[in-house]
Amino acid sequence: MTGAREAVADPDATELLALYEQMAVVRHTEQAAHDLFLSGLVKGTTHLAAGQEAVAVGASAALREDDYVFATYRGHHHALARGATPEECLAELMSRASGLCGAKGGSMHLTKASAHMLGSYAIVGAHLPMAVGAAWSARLRGTGQIAVAFFGDGATNIGAFHEALNLAAVWTLPVLFVCENNLYMEYTPIADVTAVASPAADRAPAYGIPGEVVDGNDVVAVRGAVTRLAGRARAGDGPGLLEARTYRHFGHSRADPAAYRPAEEVERWLKHDPLDVARGRLTGLGVPAGEVDAADGRAADLVRAAVEAAKDAPAPDPGQALTDVWADGGARWRT
Repeated sequence: MTGAREAVADPDATELLALYEQMAVVRHTEQAAHDLFLSGLVKGTTHLAAGQEAVAVGASAALREDDYVFATYRGHHHALARGATPEECLAELMSRASGLCGAKGGSMHLTKASAHMLGSYAIVGAHLPMAVGAAWSARLRGTGQIAVAFFGDGATNIGAFHEALNLAAVWTLPVLFVCENNLYMEYTPIADVTAVASPAADRAPAYGIPGEVVDGNDVVAVRGAVTRLAGRARAGDGPGLLEARTYRHFGHSRADPAAYRPAEEVERWLKHDPLDVARGRLTGLGVPAGEVDAADGRAADLVRAAVEAAKDAPAPDPGQALTDVWADGGARWRT
């Protein structure tokens, strides 16, 4: 980030253990989604965020409950970090009535508006201008809220990214742009098609926006960076951009075996797993390994129960297919 960075206190052992457990819930949920897909219980495709848990969990820990969050089609971790339960998410993936969106959204559209998680968007970059609009609304209403848009590295080469950054800067809006740079825009390395080393952070200064690169696999580092940038935006100093370097454990989607990734690259990143990084920090704080294992066990038990509950949930009522289409809950075209 340009200029001096304000120091942010690291979480204590109790908070960090809670963040670790939250990441473990995400990891087990993603693994369950993978297994359910292979067993034929999840229709369509899925875009898993295993390996990117620290971005969602660390960022959410730095936000207020009423801040707005926008995510991409790889958004399971953001929905969970903002309060969706594993059962709600897995039921949605399995097209059950108890799903987060009543079986109308599926994997790519997890949304929990009651928690101000205003959607996951399959059109690359489409939600960035929407986050700008939400931030404008918050400023007009004087609520002190900020809007946070999470997006992949591939979105940095499309027009909506640049348009959103420019307008946010022109209007000095309380919006935070967070790039989850997992090195690949679907199957193509972002470095092969981008002129700068940091596709998001290196572009931010062109719009007068502070840009910062952070270790996206370190939940403490993400929490600290988002705390700084969110505080700046909330104070009226305008938008900020954070580029979180991370790595997905699975391919782009379930149709992608990710054979294009060099084996040594995969091995290097797997050794920098977000859960292992957090576990190392917990060890440094004197937390016994047994307590960390117990947190992981609780997360696994929660997800196992969620899988069974989702399997037992009823199918959606076809008669409800067009409800919730409009804000009034109706289904008729407006005239």
